[in-house]
Amino acid sequence: MDYKDLNFQGISAERQLGQSAERQWDTSAAFPVLMRKVYVWMTLALVITGFTAYGVATSPGIMQAILTNQVLFWGMIIAEFALVIGVSAAINRLSLTTATLMFILYSVINGATLSLLLMAYTMSSVATVFFITAGTFGAMALVGYTTKTDLSSMGKILFMALIGLVIATLVNIFVKSDGLTMILSYVGVLIFVGLTAWDSQKIKQMMLQASDAGEGAQKMALLGALTLYLDFINLFIYLLRIFGKRD
Repeated sequence: MDYKDLNFQGISAERQLGQSAERQWDTSAAFPVLMRKVYVWMTLALVITGFTAYGVATSPGIMQAILTNQVLFWGMIIAEFALVIGVSAAINRLSLTTATLMFILYSVINGATLSLLLMAYTMSSVATVFFITAGTFGAMALVGYTTKTDLSSMGKILFMALIGLVIATLVNIFVKSDGLTMILSYVGVLIFVGLTAWDSQKIKQMMLQASDAGEGAQKMALLGALTLYLDFINLFIYLLRIFGKRD
């Protein structure tokens, strides 16, 4: 092996080290950008939902239309499920713009349906429960983000418990038991407190694996924002059923 070969190998090794360092820099630079997008999108969705809920609740005409038109009401419910499933299942086929618009539309429709629930409680208790939810959500999100413990096994248990909660809730629609409603509310709080921590850890791990902040990674961040948004909204609803004061 002559000097030129050694020199060529040295240059190649140097380039490989440079490329490796560049990839590491890209990853470390992409991670905070993507995590920031997760929480910004989630916060914006909550703001849109809040303003929509308030606007609908203070508009007698819109409220009357939703309450008296069963087709409109169930159409909104079906649209919510369709949008969540559509974004989650087809995120890889959708463009970032389309997925974002679907998320915004879901936030608006969810705000409209949520207004019906808010009408049953005093505004002061709704505000109090919102701050309780925000504090609880923030604490558990921080736990999930910072803990070194793998929460995967807990997440699987919580997911099965969530399925049981949904089934029990459907049954209670026909049973109409106030006692069961309260029990399910406490169970729901426990489930979504745990899911918030698990989802936060899962999203962090997913964003750490992103090699850049391109459209594909941003769509994953949007999906993470939708997941945390759903955790927050459900936690808020169950806490409101426990601590909310009715008019």
